[in-house]
This record gives sequence, C-alpha cells and structure tokens, in this order.
Amino acid sequence: MNFLDGHLFPENQQPLIITAAPYAPGWLPGDFPEDIPVTMDEQIQKAVDCYNAGATVLHLHVRELDGKGSKRLSKFNELIAGVRARVPEMIIQVGGSISFAPETDGAAAKWLSDDTRHMLAELEPVPDQVTVTVNTSQMNVTEQAEDADFRGTSREKPAIFDAYKEMTVPAQPGWAEEHIRRLSAAGIQSAFQCYNINSFESVERLMRRGIYKGPLVMNWVAIGGGMDAPSIYSLAHFVRAVPDGAVLTVESNVRNVLPVNMMGIAMGLHVRCGTEDCLWNQSRSAKASTVSQIEQLVRIAREFGRPIATAQQARAISKIGVFYDTAEETLAANGFAPNRNGGNQGFLRKTA
Repeated sequence: MNFLDGHLFPENQQPLIITAAPYAPGWLPGDFPEDIPVTMDEQIQKAVDCYNAGATVLHLHVRELDGKGSKRLSKFNELIAGVRARVPEMIIQVGGSISFAPETDGAAAKWLSDDTRHMLAELEPVPDQVTVTVNTSQMNVTEQAEDADFRGTSREKPAIFDAYKEMTVPAQPGWAEEHIRRLSAAGIQSAFQCYNINSFESVERLMRRGIYKGPLVMNWVAIGGGMDAPSIYSLAHFVRAVPDGAVLTVESNVRNVLPVNMMGIAMGLHVRCGTEDCLWNQSRSAKASTVSQIEQLVRIAREFGRPIATAQQARAISKIGVFYDTAEETLAANGFAPNRNGGNQGFLRKTA
C-alpha cells in the first residue's frame, strides 16, 4: 500500500469496517455466560446487537444447545437464514475452519473425510464470504497470552490448554485451490486469512495463475504462535506488500486486540473484535462483551474523525458479489503489477 502525504487524515481514508466475532468457538459458554450465545434465538440476536452497535461484518460460527461448536450444515443454514431475516444488509462471513459432519447414515457415504470443509460452498442461504487460509500453519493461540487471560476459564484445564497450544490449520495447496474454486462457483467471496508475508505471497500467486479471480479482501492475523507477531514492524512489513486495491482488516488476540485495532483505525485499515479474540478489557478488571468492544472502537474512530461504514458502504468497499473474468483483470482491479510478459524482467514503471 502507498501511504502518501495526508494518508492519516480521515478525509483520505475509507469509512471504517468493523468485523464482529461474537460466537467465541475457542471458549465454552461457561467462560462468559453473560455474552456467549447458545440457543439459536440468542445467536441470531447477537448478530443484531453487533450490527446495531456498528459492526457491518459478522464472523459466524454456530453452537449446539450443549454449548459445543456445531458441525451440522443445517445449523449453519438456520443461523444464516435467521441473520439474513433480521439484518439483511450485514455481511455474513463464515469461519472457514469448520468441518461438517453427516447428519444421517445415508449422507455419510457421500462425504469424504478429507473433503468436509468444502461443504462451506454448499451453505444455503449463501454467505457473502468464507474465510480461507492458504498454507498450513501452526496456530498456537496461547503464545501471546498470560496466565491471567485464562484464569477462571476452561483453558485453565491442562488438556484444553494443550489442545489450543498445539492447534494447527491445515491448508495444503491442492486443498486451497479446490476450495477457492468451489467458493467462487457458488458466488462466495474468499476472505483470506494471511498469517504472514509468506501466506500473502501465496495468495498473490493464486491470483496471478487465475485460480482466484475476485477482490482481494483479507485479514492480517497477528496472534503469534506460528503467525505474525502483533508488532508495528510485522504490520509494516506486511502492509508494504499489499496492493492499493486490497481491503485489509487487522486481527489479533488477547489484550493485543485493542492496540492493534487502534493502529488499524489510525492507518485507514479495517478492524475486528469480539469474544472470539479477547474476553477481557485492557485492565483485565472485567470481561468485555462483543458489543462493548464494538462500541469502544466506534468511540475511538470518532475521536480520530473517521466515520463508521454503513452496511451498504461496507459491501461496496469489499466488492461483495464481484468476480473477474481473467487473471489480468483481477490483477489490475486489485492494484497488482501485471503478469510478466515473456522473458521481460517484469513491471518496472507504470505505463501511460
């Protein structure tokens, strides 16, 4: 991205898109019973509350009544339909770490064990986005945390703590390519989760080879543990490679969420918050609901003078529903240099 003189002035920045992540799949309902929704009505209402507070993107996961994360396609369809009915303009972004399970014995034979995450392309109603990881990565979400972040929660239990410490995100090249093709065929935008410059470069190559032909919408995920560090140095290194046509949201975890989001607000980027990423306020004197986290970011953005995006603005900025015909069109629309022509060294200077 090119940060020219005046780029810190709000009149030269896009309205702020806030992504809400209120479903907290990495926590149990008992970790924050006042705010983690369990029933379908509660989960739908949580989306409405986040929208009313100022969030225009909903990062969606689903729980069963027993509090466990759902793997049933029907439950995702039910929540998406419920949110669409109540807040039809909100961008629905389904978390791509989901793998579905067959709901009947007859269905089991149709589902290959290594193919279940592709079922995200078969959701109905169709979501606007699905998050897509490129390149298998360690995802140790405990590395940036302190003991106090887990005190009184399920992660005090060694078995649960170790499960999150040892977590990985499988995203081999063949799987990612097929997943992106299926999502695009269904009219679903791939929202790329970029963990470092290497994963970003792999996304760029997918676009240069014509595998993904759509707007570049992505999160910089700074949670450590195999992913980028929540550091201004890591962010600067990443942003330097990002083309001007991209839509970039910053994401972190534990008490890094707020300061990273403040950096993003100041720089003209977009932000994400919610109990999925952090349960606490900055002093750790109380837990912070997703709605209170959104309201805090709205207040901060207003102090900066930066307006909050409406749902219509968020859809236009993210180019929801837009796809391109060729790799060349995709590169140009996103602000990348064109593909190298034959034996030429490459793009050295903008043409007239």
